[in-house]
Amino acid sequence: MNSAVRYTLRAVQPAAHLFEVTLHLAEPDPAGQVFSLPAWIPGSYMIREFAKNIVSLSAKAGGKPVEAYKRDKHTWQLPAGVTGPVALTYTVYAWDLSVRTAHLDSTHGFFNGTSVFLCAHGCEHLPHRVDIRPPAGLEDAGWRVATSLPEAMGEAGAAERYGFGLYAAENYDALIDHPVEMGRFSLAEFDACGVPHAVAITGRHDCDMARLVEDLQPICEAQIRLFGEPAPMARYVFLVMAVGDGYGGLEHRASTALLCSRADLPHVGMEAPSDGYRQFLGLCSHEYFHTWNVKRIKPAAFVPYDLRHENYTRLLWAFEGFTSYYDDLLLVRSGRIAAKDYLGLLGKTISQVHKGSGRRKQSVAESSFEAWTKYYRQDENSPNAIVSYYTKGALVGLLLDLRLRAESRGATSLDGLMRALWQRHGQTGVGVAEDGLFALAAEFGGVELGAWLREVVEGTGELPLQAWLQRFGVTLTWEAASESPGIGVRTSADGDQLKLANVYDGGSAQAAGLSAGDVLVALDGIRVGAGNFDKLLARRLAGDRVEIHAFRRDELMSFDVALRAAPADVAKLSLADDASGPARALREGWLGA
Repeated sequence: MNSAVRYTLRAVQPAAHLFEVTLHLAEPDPAGQVFSLPAWIPGSYMIREFAKNIVSLSAKAGGKPVEAYKRDKHTWQLPAGVTGPVALTYTVYAWDLSVRTAHLDSTHGFFNGTSVFLCAHGCEHLPHRVDIRPPAGLEDAGWRVATSLPEAMGEAGAAERYGFGLYAAENYDALIDHPVEMGRFSLAEFDACGVPHAVAITGRHDCDMARLVEDLQPICEAQIRLFGEPAPMARYVFLVMAVGDGYGGLEHRASTALLCSRADLPHVGMEAPSDGYRQFLGLCSHEYFHTWNVKRIKPAAFVPYDLRHENYTRLLWAFEGFTSYYDDLLLVRSGRIAAKDYLGLLGKTISQVHKGSGRRKQSVAESSFEAWTKYYRQDENSPNAIVSYYTKGALVGLLLDLRLRAESRGATSLDGLMRALWQRHGQTGVGVAEDGLFALAAEFGGVELGAWLREVVEGTGELPLQAWLQRFGVTLTWEAASESPGIGVRTSADGDQLKLANVYDGGSAQAAGLSAGDVLVALDGIRVGAGNFDKLLARRLAGDRVEIHAFRRDELMSFDVALRAAPADVAKLSLADDASGPARALREGWLGA
């Protein structure tokens, strides 16, 4: 296919963490072909400057060297008058073990297309091909390739499933939306509603692959049926990197890249899921739900993406928040966890929102818009200044679902609203307007509901969780995290030192003048360390005053601090034994259990 933009990619120096990529373009722009690398990756709303990892770059036209001069931080241009074919060869440093960029060593290679594939301007709409070649020096190491990127069937050099060779994408946007894992990974396959699925796990682990498939399959099927068959992808791949301690995920149109602690994976003989495994299943569920919500149902601001700079929307509370609402809910609906376990997870979400005073200062609409500068760039004052559009957005989704169900006596729900979004936006490619969710809520539940949703999303008032949960036979109570008094801080251990990570608004530490970054030295003359601070506080009563010595920079300071009772900010949810028949019916419709 001569009109295609073609790439060759190889791990040329795994020990030095270097990929080499050659971009072949048959007909460059005679006015001066422009190439650029994205500045961010969809799903992670932060400018990451991927071009900083390009180590070297050179260009040839007709086999002869030509200049490729750099126009800005991530853009290169060839001189006017250069004719094809053009080959641009560059090396990419890949040593970020995350789901967002690229990582390469002698054990495996992983990359997102946004980190390695320069975009040929004016050619984005053309078919793209990439020839993924075996790693240099490791050709006989038994590496395979796991990706949802389709093989270039019928073309010379086409890859076989899980093999090196030629892969195909219909355009540049598709090319960069299929991450690639290469190495010696564990592999399991299953079908969900007739769609082939695969799980590839890299890293040392003892995962019970059969158990994992047994749990993932019903979760995937529940989601496909929620939106309606057929599923929008022909095949789906879970790419999992198992490490000693890690957590993260990033969605793509037909796959997800996941980072997890190996201890969170199921092991042979496991009966009830551990907390870590429940968390991992919730992560898988979250990223899989994005196959519909944000990868295909998108804010209008993302249609199309402009990967050169920030794309602002006030709707992440729906695209990330509603996804966070459904991730654990679909675990209980698919029978993977019990209702009481789901309520425990929901209680943690409620507690996370309630603990930060930022919820009184920033709305979820503002949190969405400011994701680029505040949520993804958090500092020591963030709990006092911002609210998460993930967690509070999940609670907005919960309340909207409960209201729709209760006020229609179970005739409608957030499920129906999500299906409407899928039919009107996901299947048409039309982006959701900034006020589109309010209008849709009004359509489903009346004008008053649309106005209420706008008030909740754009306001900072407390959410009426208790009243609405009660109508479903669920009791919400609040408890203190500890019986011991506290000073309103979060600490972090730095070796033998105990440092204040956060000082919360309204707490006695803030009132006394302590600040984030202070290193605690002593409490009432007793040396303080990571192992004894809480124990020292436990021997005192609320209302007592203590003297705390701390270093700020290299200056020793003394603070007179009043101890206060731990706040009742831990949410506990339980099924009400005396719930009425209608409440039980609503609850069963909601939880599916």
